Amino acid sequence: MSKKILYFLTPSDNISPFDVTIAADAGFDLVVPFTKLEPKQVAGMVQDAIFCRPPNRFNDTGIFIGGRDVHLATDMFQNAKGAMVGPFKVGVFADPNGAYTTSASIVALTEQVLREKTTQGLSGRKVSVFGSGPVGLCTAILAAKQGAKVKLCQLVADDDSRSALRFCERYETEVEWVSAQTNDEKNQVIQDTEVVISAVRAGVRILESSLSHAKKLVLVADTNAVPPSGVAGVGLNDLGAEVEYSGTRFLSIGPMAIGNLKYKTQFGLYEQIQTGAKAALIDFPDAYAFALSVLEKQAAAKEKLI
Repeated sequence: MSKKILYFLTPSDNISPFDVTIAADAGFDLVVPFTKLEPKQVAGMVQDAIFCRPPNRFNDTGIFIGGRDVHLATDMFQNAKGAMVGPFKVGVFADPNGAYTTSASIVALTEQVLREKTTQGLSGRKVSVFGSGPVGLCTAILAAKQGAKVKLCQLVADDDSRSALRFCERYETEVEWVSAQTNDEKNQVIQDTEVVISAVRAGVRILESSLSHAKKLVLVADTNAVPPSGVAGVGLNDLGAEVEYSGTRFLSIGPMAIGNLKYKTQFGLYEQIQTGAKAALIDFPDAYAFALSVLEKQAAAKEKLI
């Protein structure tokens, strides 16, 4: 009996135990790592994988693209897609540093909570994303694609605006780059913000006293599970909780709620490679669509119980 194989391609020195464990739990028999790869090497490796099995056997072989660089991951993903030949195909799933499934989960939950609590989703909302790393960048693009007016907030001088905006252009999305390096700049950014998304590194609080200036704030989503929270007042398990802090009231989505959906999304996408009716090609907009489908199924299941 043939094995279900996932080839793990990364430009990094090693692969993530987190990704490997979920892949194994989702049904892959073998997870084979290839590290320190360049994008130009991907097409050849994918063609090695597609031609060693009969045509239309795409459910038995998958390519996972990891690493920490979303720019390299996009290049690798495009090269993998271009390597398919007729009926010789495999599933391809990119999720560098977990950024794609995490950002998908953040935006899906934000959309859900806003609609449930206020009847208006992200469309037309003023959104400020703090943290311009892989998760923040992908979150900003997904929010903009839902019709939000998005600011991507620079927190340190080393943040690269050119690189970030070039990535937004690749996905045909307009995002405004603003500085939020000082308290005064944060106060200015947040005064007309309706939705704050914190995607900063673990254990760093970026908004506390500035919340007193956030008179239009409706919702905060925070990815930081390591104390302190990225935004004061956000609880680990919050999912639409009502919070009052520094004279400002807002709805809260905490990191455990985001992490729970992120896990289900990644697990489900691994399964999709093995069960889909066609070869899966999964970028972060596709991960967002899947995260939404998870939430829709959960809502339907609740309706049946009522």
